[in-house]
Amino acid sequence: MEPSAPPRAPGGRRNGRQARSAQEFRAYARDRLIESRLTPNAISMVGLAGNLIAAALVTQRLFFLAGVAFILGSVMDTMDGRYSRMSGKGTLFGAFLDSTLDRIEEGIVLAAVAGYFAVAGDDFAAAMCVVAVLGSLMVSYTRARAEALGVECKVGLATRPVRVVILSIGLVFAKGAGLGDFELLAPAVYLIAALTIVTTIQRVWHVLNELSSEAGATPDL
Repeated sequence: MEPSAPPRAPGGRRNGRQARSAQEFRAYARDRLIESRLTPNAISMVGLAGNLIAAALVTQRLFFLAGVAFILGSVMDTMDGRYSRMSGKGTLFGAFLDSTLDRIEEGIVLAAVAGYFAVAGDDFAAAMCVVAVLGSLMVSYTRARAEALGVECKVGLATRPVRVVILSIGLVFAKGAGLGDFELLAPAVYLIAALTIVTTIQRVWHVLNELSSEAGATPDL
């Protein structure tokens, strides 16, 4: 006679039902979202609005609120592309608009931070904001240019999600933000500036190696 299977613990059944309920709710919400009139471009514009609000709050030295607005705006930026693929509502112009707004949003928040440092008399930090903006643009440009040449180029440390996380921490824990006696805004800018320079170099080297290997030659600078 085969031994009977051990009974399931009540907690296990309850957790299983909760997991199924959560999955069903997410599937329901996803389906309703897809059926709605919401477009990926509308999500992109909401993300832009969040970043504009964040920049305005920085000018008023309301850093914690600016960090929250920046985080929410950036979350919307990540949602638009995913929603576009999931819903099938994406267009070529939508993809172009998404990439363009990403550059504007990151630049305008860092520009506001640079203005804050300039008014505070911290010229070095203000200059590093300019380097961070330029570096961020170069990180995006090197990938776009590489992919135009047929080379996949996602290497490097300072991808956009990483930059968003670093700047979010800097804003939320800036001096006067109300979360303890911290001053992480300037260090965050310095880190973004350094990482974007390194990432640009990484991507240039990666593309050089890829194109040289396709041509059957050794890299020649």
